Amino acid sequence: MSRDNWTREQTIVALRTYFSVPFNKANNSNEEIISTSKIIGRSVNSLKMKIGNFGSLDPELAKRGIVGLSSASNLDREIWHEFADDREKLAYDSTELIAKFSKKKVEEVIELEDEEIPEGKEKSRLIKTRVNKSFFRDCILGIYDHKCCITGLSIPKLLIASHIVPWSVDIKNRLNPENGLCLNSIHDKAFDEGLITITTEYKIKISGAFSDFEKEESVRKFFKDYENSSIIMPERYFPNKDFLKYHQENIFIK
Repeated sequence: MSRDNWTREQTIVALRTYFSVPFNKANNSNEEIISTSKIIGRSVNSLKMKIGNFGSLDPELAKRGIVGLSSASNLDREIWHEFADDREKLAYDSTELIAKFSKKKVEEVIELEDEEIPEGKEKSRLIKTRVNKSFFRDCILGIYDHKCCITGLSIPKLLIASHIVPWSVDIKNRLNPENGLCLNSIHDKAFDEGLITITTEYKIKISGAFSDFEKEESVRKFFKDYENSSIIMPERYFPNKDFLKYHQENIFIK
């Protein structure tokens, strides 16, 4: 095999990177592209080009009038069709491959501490759950350009990949990026508790439950001032309106 030929394993990890890097920031200085290229043994430019190839296959980018590169290979198409609609498989397979390339255990890649790891079936279940949650976070923060969609806050440690329909409610859409919002930790908690919601017009709505605290300056600053404001939209995979409607009808406190 020529040195320039991509392997199936490298291409799977590249697809994961495609979903976790803002397409308009897939450049040679992107830290994730740089680190991933080292892991899989490809040049930074080669990985950047591969992400551009995947962009040409993504109907979500096409909806926004964004065109990827025109050099997608048969292998690119094969991997796209195998994994693009099966995020759970992509999450686990790509994590296993990153572990293999890095000569690490999966537990190390997902930063699971030894004391957290049970034995037997529980270990397998915990690892799979952590892999899925880590993948979902990477994807959501990526499409929102690592910014809270309400405030624009961009401090990574304060950002949460929040599910619109809760993880425990909808197994099928646990890893669906249209079921995610990038929120800061305060608004994530408020969203989970039904104190705020996002309408199907992508406007922020504040619960009447705040009425007992409306004189507090912090309530005005963190919540009231954002009422009816539009969220910052992701570059692709807009929040699904059916999921938003579910949140309004079943979680939001009227």
